[in-house]
Amino acid sequence: MPESLNVIITGATGMVGEGVLLECLQNPHVGKVLIINRRPSGYSHPKLKEIVHENFFNIKPIADQLEGYNACFFCLGVSSVGKNEPEYYRQTYVLTMHVAEVMAERNRDIAFCYVSGSGTDSSEHGRVMGADKRENGKRSHETAFQIRIRIPPGIAESLPGQKNLVTIYKYLGWMFPFFRSLFPGFASTLQELGKAMIEVSRNGYTSRVIEVRDIHKLAAMD
Repeated sequence: MPESLNVIITGATGMVGEGVLLECLQNPHVGKVLIINRRPSGYSHPKLKEIVHENFFNIKPIADQLEGYNACFFCLGVSSVGKNEPEYYRQTYVLTMHVAEVMAERNRDIAFCYVSGSGTDSSEHGRVMGADKRENGKRSHETAFQIRIRIPPGIAESLPGQKNLVTIYKYLGWMFPFFRSLFPGFASTLQELGKAMIEVSRNGYTSRVIEVRDIHKLAAMD
């Protein structure tokens, strides 16, 4: 178990990635944080270093700056809306595997956690492109150090002070406590998600596919 995590986060300018970033910055188990974004995040913190890099399909030019980290939280999501299967495959499976492989080359024992939609099928028999994409399923067993964290789209509560909120949360976020009380297995806070990613990276877990109920359990351990 590492005494302190040094974490790389992608997607910190999105709602999920920003929530994970805020938890990492205040969590005592995280020593330093590197965020890689296509645009500046606007955040400044003693733990934080930022790289602005537009092309995630080729992160080799910044590979030397990725050494010395033992966890990567991949929150760089993409919607399937308006995309055909080849393009969606490229922007999910191809992109994720490239980033994971470069991270592993520079940090042999890195824990690579990535967030996907609930319902993604690791058996490669997914039903629809946007949720159970077959190529998304491949990712969990092609690379041994990957941990997939599945969250239902749109059912995660933001943290106070977040700047990058999906529009619907600005108007309906107040309903989250009621939804969670009725359907606890389908809702988590982004703070819990961040805590779960930190805990599983430090101590491992019994499963490589983590559902919402696992997020609750792991967050309580952190």
